[in-house]
Amino acid sequence: MENKLRVLRAERKWSQAYLAEQLGVSRQSINAIETGKYDPSLPLAFALARLFEQSIEDIFIDDADAVPQAAE
Repeated sequence: MENKLRVLRAERKWSQAYLAEQLGVSRQSINAIETGKYDPSLPLAFALARLFEQSIEDIFIDDADAVPQAAE
């Protein structure tokens, strides 16, 4: 799953450590989410959306939505 987390964090000049502290997770978790190695749990996705005042859909892009469907 792709996401805009790094961009949103950079716009606010927040470090990964600061964001992690706000969410109660490790800096490594933030890094893993940003690099697409880990998809956040639903509660964490909601917490991110609240913190950035965005919808979950605005932050996270489902890979299935990015791939064109074959014509039937």
